[in-house]
Amino acid sequence: MRLTQTKAELRAAAAIRPRAVVMTMGALHDGHAALLAEARERVGPDGSVVLTIFVNPLQFGPAEDFDRYPRTLASDLAIAKNEGVDLVFNPSRDELYPNEPSITVHPGPLADELEGMVRPGHFAGVLTVVAKMLHLTAPDLALFGEKDYQQLTLIREMVCDLDWDVDIVPVPTVREADGLALSSRNRYLDETERDEALVLYRALTAGAKAGMNGPDAVMAAAHAELEAVPSVKIDYLALRAPDLGPVIGPGEARMLIAARVGTTRLIDNISITLR
Repeated sequence: MRLTQTKAELRAAAAIRPRAVVMTMGALHDGHAALLAEARERVGPDGSVVLTIFVNPLQFGPAEDFDRYPRTLASDLAIAKNEGVDLVFNPSRDELYPNEPSITVHPGPLADELEGMVRPGHFAGVLTVVAKMLHLTAPDLALFGEKDYQQLTLIREMVCDLDWDVDIVPVPTVREADGLALSSRNRYLDETERDEALVLYRALTAGAKAGMNGPDAVMAAAHAELEAVPSVKIDYLALRAPDLGPVIGPGEARMLIAARVGTTRLIDNISITLR
């Protein structure tokens, strides 16, 4: 496994094909390991897997946790090596943004809803760094977790609209045994908050079970679970079509939630079949 920290080093690295990239902000956990394992499986023993580690300042608002976001490079590299990563790109802020960007990716109207409504400008920062990483790593496929479902949806739209020759591969959310979605921010939770956070998954699964009775029943079941834990402050709970447009008739849908547990903000989502 080779560690690169400059664009020049990355360009000089062997471009073995097929090439898969997994983009992260570090603080890797089993969810990231699942992405890397899937990447390794898809490119085969003769392909290459690239891991990027960069805490992207463009996607953090002024009151968010950029400064305290965990940086755990040594353990990240150990996980990467264990999952068969060939190349790690870990640039500094000055390396990736030598000047304050004057041109960024405009993510369209979906970026102003859900996460974008609570975090204005967030997805412009996400898509800008994803576009840069796709350009620099030149992969055949890029893997993203379904936990960040709105992010995944917008990346798919960007790649389609800009005719990028790369396959975007979704990977299902990895959960703890009790259902809590794995997140680098889970380490902020104390024992009480960790227990309270489980209400997000309970609400989602309650909604999924009510899918046979239609959208209103789904929302009512989820809200009933959330009301039992008033200390968890809900930013949004939404039921959308798989492309995050409005739900129209029966079929597949996606329920998304964001909430604050103590000072920690968590997101999750689940696929629902509406009858």
